[in-house]
Amino acid sequence: MIVHALAFYLFSIVMIASAVMVILSRNPVHSVLFLILCFFNAAGLFLLIGAEFVAMILVIVYVGAVAVLFLFVVMMLDIDFAELRGQVMNHLPVGLLVGVILIAELLVAFGAWSSAPGASGIALAPVPTAEGVSNTEALGRIIYTDFVYLFQAAGIVLLIAMIGAIVLTLRSRVGVRRQSVARQVSRPREEVVAVRKVPTRGGV
Repeated sequence: MIVHALAFYLFSIVMIASAVMVILSRNPVHSVLFLILCFFNAAGLFLLIGAEFVAMILVIVYVGAVAVLFLFVVMMLDIDFAELRGQVMNHLPVGLLVGVILIAELLVAFGAWSSAPGASGIALAPVPTAEGVSNTEALGRIIYTDFVYLFQAAGIVLLIAMIGAIVLTLRSRVGVRRQSVARQVSRPREEVVAVRKVPTRGGV
């Protein structure tokens, strides 16, 4: 039990510190690396509570895909760090205003929060047995039975976001030939096929 508590505090402290460094780092590459470290520690916390499937998804999806994609995009961009710091100072008043508003909303939310009657008794109640169902199987049952429509709706939202990102980043450049499927299909036979009568024992 002591080892479990020590691991919890270790993962929590490192995750909070890395999350703070994501914001405070001046180099975007360092920010992405701290973000990856934060994801790994969050996965460790999920392992401590027995949610091994969520921890695996966090490492595979966020660390293996999203964070690495961020890292490659940041490394490929030609970023002028001096100009970036100047822009940060220009937008500092607006950022401080938004931060103060968010902190005020959080204080109001936590100030109005109260525990439901009987919550302490529910928390102290014994945990029911899992009846031999693994964590992955339990999540699969919930996602694909009770919340299957919401799961499909989330997939549609992600698909729309992906299409929107492609449309927003698609630019027409001079000198680049693009494929027009409709124009290729609608071409008449005379433009694509040339019939020639070749004499016997003669060439073209």
